[in-house]
Amino acid sequence: MVIHPSSTLAIVIVTFNRSALLDELLRSASTMATPADRIVVVDNASSDDTPAVVSAWQDRFPAGMLVNHRLETNTGGAGGFSEGTRVALEHGADWVWLMDDDVEILPDALDRLGPWMARFQVIHGRRYDVDGTPFYWQAKFNQFLGVPLPYSVGTFNTDGYAVTNSGTFEGMLIHADVVRRIGLPDPRFFISWDDAVYAWLASLETTVVYVDEFVLQKKRQQKQINLGLRHLNDSSALAKYHVMRNRAYVGRYFEAHGRLNRLGFGLGTGLTFAKEVVRLLAVEHTLKGSDALVHGWRDGRRIWADKAWTPMPPLASRADA
Repeated sequence: MVIHPSSTLAIVIVTFNRSALLDELLRSASTMATPADRIVVVDNASSDDTPAVVSAWQDRFPAGMLVNHRLETNTGGAGGFSEGTRVALEHGADWVWLMDDDVEILPDALDRLGPWMARFQVIHGRRYDVDGTPFYWQAKFNQFLGVPLPYSVGTFNTDGYAVTNSGTFEGMLIHADVVRRIGLPDPRFFISWDDAVYAWLASLETTVVYVDEFVLQKKRQQKQINLGLRHLNDSSALAKYHVMRNRAYVGRYFEAHGRLNRLGFGLGTGLTFAKEVVRLLAVEHTLKGSDALVHGWRDGRRIWADKAWTPMPPLASRADA
């Protein structure tokens, strides 16, 4: 890898009741051509055999390489990545690679990412879908609407990357210095929008890129339709609720950083609601779940009204960063 030889990289995996997928992911981590220095598994209080799977892999990796961080309650993906990032930094990681449990790491992933790590501090590699085709992810925040919109045709420039201001925790690679400046991922999101906002915060500090390098493969099959400029997957009622509720958190972060256009953001929230209704009708062929959208929208008002709300604090002062 073309990075400083003293740099250490930690993979942070958040898992919940998907032990078979976690086992496959850890197996792929064990066969990387260039291995990570540490693997932090955040178990979100799983009730299946996840603890046994993690314990078995601790015995297969070099001593101390796999850190088992089991939480007492399910804090969602947001809480898990927040804790995992904190633990990774406590173990001295210079880079943190964040990923869900439903992906597999390609053997040469870090060799492909290495040259980009010498140039940028927040990097997203590409993923293959379950069937081996390129996974669709081209998100970029529209500042006026406050929603991630697809890139135009021809995503990557001639150097093989695209600048973005949105992100995903299914493969975001971030330098510890950026984490110290923007703080840990916000656990209050629970699920949805947390990764997009985290990359957006990082984009205020450094260049966030999407690189034309395949480093992961998705392993979990989902219902999906292709609308051309956007793909839509199925989602749970819990996800639908948080998609709408967490719009308020997105808005509060925009507001705190002087980037909120209330008119545009309100329009973006309406478009988000409409997109979720399309998801229900086109992917799931039902309107069951629309009540979760309404409930989430209503609960978001409480977040807007909370006078004590503040963003996640940085981990280092500007003088220390």
